[in-house]
Amino acid sequence: MKKNKLIIAQKAGYMLSRATLLTAAMLFSTTSCKDLLEEVPISQVGSQYASTTNGFESVVKAAYSSLREYYGREGAMTLTVFGTDTYTMGADGSYKYMNQYTSQVNAQVDIIRDLWNALYKAINTINVALDASGSIPGLDETTKKRRVAELKFLRAHHYFILVQNFGSVSLLTKGNLLPAKEYKRDPVKDIYAQIVSDLESTLADLPNSYPADNYGRVTKGAAEHLLAKVYLTKATDKDAAAADDFAKAATYAQNVIKNYSYSLLPDFASVFAQGAGEINSEVIMATQYTSEPITDIGNGFNSTTTNTVTINGNQTHLYFVVEYEAYAGMQRDIANGRPFRRFMPTPYMLNVVFAEKDRVNDSRYKKSFKDTWLSNNPSKTTPIFDNSKTSLKFTAGDTAIFIPGYEMSLAERAKRRYQVLVPSQYRPNLFPQLQKFVDPLRPNAGYEPGSRDFIMFRLAETYLIAAEALIKQGKAADAVPFINAVRRRAAWPGKQADMEITADQATMAFIMEERERELAGEMNRWYDLKRWGNLVERVKAYNPDGAPNIKDYHTLRPIPQDQLDRTAGGMTAYPQNPGY
Repeated sequence: MKKNKLIIAQKAGYMLSRATLLTAAMLFSTTSCKDLLEEVPISQVGSQYASTTNGFESVVKAAYSSLREYYGREGAMTLTVFGTDTYTMGADGSYKYMNQYTSQVNAQVDIIRDLWNALYKAINTINVALDASGSIPGLDETTKKRRVAELKFLRAHHYFILVQNFGSVSLLTKGNLLPAKEYKRDPVKDIYAQIVSDLESTLADLPNSYPADNYGRVTKGAAEHLLAKVYLTKATDKDAAAADDFAKAATYAQNVIKNYSYSLLPDFASVFAQGAGEINSEVIMATQYTSEPITDIGNGFNSTTTNTVTINGNQTHLYFVVEYEAYAGMQRDIANGRPFRRFMPTPYMLNVVFAEKDRVNDSRYKKSFKDTWLSNNPSKTTPIFDNSKTSLKFTAGDTAIFIPGYEMSLAERAKRRYQVLVPSQYRPNLFPQLQKFVDPLRPNAGYEPGSRDFIMFRLAETYLIAAEALIKQGKAADAVPFINAVRRRAAWPGKQADMEITADQATMAFIMEERERELAGEMNRWYDLKRWGNLVERVKAYNPDGAPNIKDYHTLRPIPQDQLDRTAGGMTAYPQNPGY
């Protein structure tokens, strides 16, 4: 069981900070305006508290907790995995309209509203702490600079999420301790300028690493990785791009690769090993979770409530799991997971990104997707989906379901003593299941909160960021070593040379597929497609559920109605994004 001092302190600090700080409840809260104006202004106590050494440290830790409002949560997973070229909707009914791009995608959508609120509340907590940081008695200068750098990183991170989703947003850099109604949308170029300024200012004060009891804090490597990604994205935004953005993205990515102790793990699958394996040489930064409920209490916007205690957790283990328990030989258990069958890979994902012909060299299809279920309920002999057989008999531990990943013949399937699911029989409740996020350490089969960390940044992505930035500068030959480093690691033993590419193959088309082979499900794809300017084009081409309705305006999310209602002047002062 992982026990981490920082995560415990984060939760304690977050609860305390929520009790003493308004944390942007002024305008961005989900309560009514009347409630806002009647709230007791205890925020002044929060300001005083943040000005003490212990209080300041607690508020800094509180700011980290906001990462758990985003990474590994239902809302953000839906916004980043759904509605792309590689994932469409499975049988589960929740938020299908986000994948279909129907008129239900509007300013009232709760997961969009909750993302907005959570990030702005966190930004205000950060701003309050930064405002207080100049005069804190008893806090040594080195520690103060480091904590300020951590806060600026988190603020930059949150604004990066906001600007990618919403475009022009409110740029707030001072703590707000009282209700307010006067807000405006600031230019995208100003948002990016603040993000870059915050991140670059951290580099002098962040350490390369921390002692084990502070694992999870921001490091200099994490800041450089995020800077590389920010510049890569900024370069493609017509309202913010500068001529040297791709060059800076390449430089920062190469700094991460060359100047720190990070290294690719020898085995792709081991990156996602639960427990101690989540802390490894490839992980640059992770959002931490824990299996101890008392340290995982909070009020995140996706949570499980037990009696009067609200327990958050990493929920990614739920959304890719298929309905295995409905079929012969199987029942739900902890090891195989709780099936929400939310995200179903598209044919493009399975047939092109993970093309069958490539799997002889590339281990990532086999290691990314679960293909075998062992019988845990031998007495259950129906139903049978495999049309090659009419009866089945199992003993415990026998193979019950196998997904070969290709169209095995009827005759060959008939020889097997188990059901074989071939591509022609994939269905919204039964399909190749991404297994990166499984969580067999949950206490029971129905338990929703997961305890595994969510990997935010890892070195394999840094290599691919460097490669993309170089390709965009016309330096394909320079990009090849970075791509090949990732591909050699992904190779089956003895196949490393077969996985290498040459300069003429180092194209953006190749990067678009290579990123998904490496990073499938890791909350990147929607942002990738938006950055490449082909979200609409690729959804139309490869996502049949989203194709009929997606429009150009869907490259931005709607500004939440709550925000519009609580701004003096409404939409006149705070315009809605076009199309909504």
